[in-house]
Amino acid sequence: METKLELINFWKKNFSFKDNELSAFNSIERENFIPKQFQGKAYLDSPLPLLRGKTISQPTTVMIMTGALELKEGDKVFEVGTGSGYQSAILSKLVGPKGKVISTEVIPELVKFAKKNLEKSGAKNVDVHEAEGSRGLEFEAPFDKIIITAGCKELPEPLITQLKIGGIIVAPVGSREEQVMIKGIKMENGRLEVEFLGGFLFTPMYGKYGFEM
Repeated sequence: METKLELINFWKKNFSFKDNELSAFNSIERENFIPKQFQGKAYLDSPLPLLRGKTISQPTTVMIMTGALELKEGDKVFEVGTGSGYQSAILSKLVGPKGKVISTEVIPELVKFAKKNLEKSGAKNVDVHEAEGSRGLEFEAPFDKIIITAGCKELPEPLITQLKIGGIIVAPVGSREEQVMIKGIKMENGRLEVEFLGGFLFTPMYGKYGFEM
C-alpha cells in the first residue's frame, strides 16, 4: 500500500475500524508528521524514522490503538510519547472540539516538531508537554482514556490511578525486544480487566516505569 486510499481499502477488508476512525485517518496528512526525506513513503504501512532513534508508528498500528480506545466526543485523553504528533492529531479529531488530548514527550526536539505539525493540521485541542509521561499529570487527571506509544515494562501505576472508572488504557508492555499490546478497562475496584491485542515492537519508554536510557 502506497496511498491513503489503498490503506483505507485494506483496513475495510481486514479490520473492523469504525467509519469515524477511518474518516479521522483520512483527514490527517501523515506526510506532515515525518521528516522531508521520507515524505514520499508516508503511506507505506510501516514505521518511519524521526530523530534520536524514535519512529512514527506504522499506520495499521496507529489505527489498532485508536480503535481500542473506543473514543467518544468530549473524551479527555492522556498520551505518553507524542513523537511527531501524528497519533495526537488523529485522537484530536475523534474527541472533537469539546474533547482534549494531553500529550507528553521527553525529547525537546520532538516536542517542538510535534507542536509545529499539530498547529499545521489545525489540532487546537492538543496540549503537548515536555515531561516524563509515565508518572501522568495529576493536575490534568482524571482521564477518560490513556494511550502509551512506547514500549513499557509494566503499566505505570500512576496512570492507572489517574484513569477514570470505566476508562480505557492501551499500551505495549514487555521487553525492549518485544511487547504485547494490552487494553485495560478500569473496574469499580480499581483493577483492570485486560485484553491482549497481539505482539508489537515499539521504541522503549524511558523513566521510572520504562527502560534505562
